[in-house]
Amino acid sequence: MVLKQIMRRLGRSETPMAAPAPSNRPPGMALALQGGGSLGAFTWGVLDRLLDEPGLAPLRLSGASAGAVNAVAFASGWAKSGPAGARDALDRVWRRVGECGVGALGFCPSWANTGITQAVNSAAFAMATRLFSPYALNPLGFNPLRSILVEEVDFASLTLPTAPSLLISATRVRDGQPHLFDNAAISVDSLLASTTLPTLHQAVEIDGEDYWDGGYTLNPPIRALLEGPAIGRLLVVQAMANCTDDTPRTAAAIRERLNQITFSRPLEAEMDLVREVLKRGEGPEQLDLLSIDPQDPTLGDLNGLRIDMEYLLGLKAHGRAQAGEWLAATNAPAPFPDS
Repeated sequence: MVLKQIMRRLGRSETPMAAPAPSNRPPGMALALQGGGSLGAFTWGVLDRLLDEPGLAPLRLSGASAGAVNAVAFASGWAKSGPAGARDALDRVWRRVGECGVGALGFCPSWANTGITQAVNSAAFAMATRLFSPYALNPLGFNPLRSILVEEVDFASLTLPTAPSLLISATRVRDGQPHLFDNAAISVDSLLASTTLPTLHQAVEIDGEDYWDGGYTLNPPIRALLEGPAIGRLLVVQAMANCTDDTPRTAAAIRERLNQITFSRPLEAEMDLVREVLKRGEGPEQLDLLSIDPQDPTLGDLNGLRIDMEYLLGLKAHGRAQAGEWLAATNAPAPFPDS
């Protein structure tokens, strides 16, 4: 059902089309990875499944927020050890995030992360972030994600010849415009800038400019991936689905729905631009959107601020399953025959 909805949104037939002859299709692919807080673990699962496929050739990646973390971890691991290195880097980062629990996005790593205690603390934290800025709550600018990225991501490997081209987005506070960081400019600071929600953490200063989460403006960058050598396929991974069957009625559900709307608009705008490029006969030969399924009963209520290992692994398993369905439907039996 989800795959049918995806294909309808892209204006395609629900019947999978045969893959073009290898000689007529440029090798390699580009991956655009949307953010969404802990929902980025869905994208972790998608990438993990893609790494099972022989012939996978990721030439370019882009990401915002959690999607930027996924893109950078993937590319840094790939640059050093290929598919095995990419899988290992992703696993290390997400398992460290799960070990930190709510502290990975909040300010209090000691908070319990289960049951009633989690609910009470989450409610208290949500109230605090609405009454006080992070400059008051967290004057020293502590961000537990920084230590995870420093310890688990080899940023120097992003400049190796074997590294895929990278673009991650951040939002410039001064004028609200997006800013793209490429391989040479990606550091722990620029990656943190891409993930910095202004209600949770202080803005990140880079070269005299302050930045907030890239998801507000380019979530993720897509059109920029079309620049450079031709690619055979562009896959957009949507971790935060912008759809619901019911009007939310609780405060938490309303906030989550507002986040979905806010962070999905940039992706939809970028997709419209890419579709216009395709209409002119330019761009990749194949464009696909692979999305999280908000109706999957195994996931429960989707919450981009919930971070515990059980939840993250559930999202990863869902991502692997969705990617498996996509691979089977789009290009069986050889999804990357000419890479």
